[in-house]
Amino acid sequence: MHNTAVKKTNSFALRLNRTFVYIVCVFLALLSIMPFWIMFVNATRSTPEIQSGISLLPSGHLMRNLEVLVGKSFDPITGFINSFTVSAGTTICAIYFSSLTAYALVVYNWRFRQPFFTFIVLIMLIPAQASAVGFYQFMYKIGWTNSFLPLILPAIASPAIVFFMRQYLLGALHYEIVESARVDGSGEFATFNRIILPIMAPALATQSIFVFVGSWNNLFMPLILLTQKEKYTLPIMVNLLRGDIYKTEYGSIYLGLSLTALPLFVIYFLLSRYIIEGVALGSVKE
Repeated sequence: MHNTAVKKTNSFALRLNRTFVYIVCVFLALLSIMPFWIMFVNATRSTPEIQSGISLLPSGHLMRNLEVLVGKSFDPITGFINSFTVSAGTTICAIYFSSLTAYALVVYNWRFRQPFFTFIVLIMLIPAQASAVGFYQFMYKIGWTNSFLPLILPAIASPAIVFFMRQYLLGALHYEIVESARVDGSGEFATFNRIILPIMAPALATQSIFVFVGSWNNLFMPLILLTQKEKYTLPIMVNLLRGDIYKTEYGSIYLGLSLTALPLFVIYFLLSRYIIEGVALGSVKE
């Protein structure tokens, strides 16, 4: 009888703890979704309604906000194409070349391997804004302003991604695989492209989400380098959706933000299942 009572008590405590965990998770999920829901709702409201307070129910001013948005020279198609070009190019350069660098740090045993890795970690401590002035002057002198190249090519050197990919390879890659490929006559680049990249698929997907979202939302450098309207990305267009000091159409601003955020939701939902797997395997340390 005593053992039965103890088992029932433990079972009840386990169910109670599980229920509490579910409640906390649901609460945190709602807390995370709430800002995005309010943003989408405000895209359907008028400026007086937005200024009157928060509402969780949509209103009927969506088409009016769209008219105001287009009337302010907001071109979602051009902005989307420009943002996608920059973000996709940045993601491809950052992921591929960072993975290649991480592969060299793990597989090849060369003299300055550890100092080089330490140098990469130290670069992570330097904020990008610290070099913005010199970078702009350099781009201006070589005639690369109003071009997407200075927004894409620097992604080739991405210290944080190199660090992540190296940690992932240390736990996921067996050196015998590389040796077997070499014995079979496979070249180094062929080995990397055909064998190593598929092994790194979870890490590649995880970092692709982070890089793409970061590049898509980037406002600082595009705002400095791009001055022609046909080159504007979506964040620049949204940043310019400000009226004069007497009137600002907040509904159109929220609609612009919503249009900017929608592609990010698509990318996230397509690749989100890799995030936990990639982060968990990438956290392996030496």
